[in-house]
Amino acid sequence: MAPIAVGDSLPDGTLSYFDAEGNLQQISVHSLASGKKVILFGVPGAFTPTCSMKHVPGFIESSEELKSKGVDEILLISVNDPFVMKEWAKTYPENKHVKFLADGSGTYTHALGLELDLSEKGLGTRSRRFALLVVDLKVKVANVEQGGEFTVSSAEEILKVL
Repeated sequence: MAPIAVGDSLPDGTLSYFDAEGNLQQISVHSLASGKKVILFGVPGAFTPTCSMKHVPGFIESSEELKSKGVDEILLISVNDPFVMKEWAKTYPENKHVKFLADGSGTYTHALGLELDLSEKGLGTRSRRFALLVVDLKVKVANVEQGGEFTVSSAEEILKVL
């Protein structure tokens, strides 16, 4: 399956998260993105070095600027369960705008065509690192990394195109 690309429609899918009251919720991607300008970015895994120290902090630190440029939602997905994503989110107490969403079985990542096989490292199938700019469900920018690189999917790169 070809990876999602500029001009494609964002597929719908269901992701999980814990709400402010600690209740497990499921939400459709379309309900988060329809009629909005959103950034959907994905990482190989919660608590992994590049994801935790560079990728996620970049979006958290840039979130006010992204919002000032018309971004309605900043959505982080990872092929981790919602319990892990909840605990990972707690490690960023300064976060106000990035939503931590779980794609526990990788179903949505598969629908995007962005799987990354890390079986040789004992991690199974994860997500490639990516950042999509989506306007009313249409992909306007698709910055997808090769392998474990971190060169085009940063908040800084997305800010360049807003």
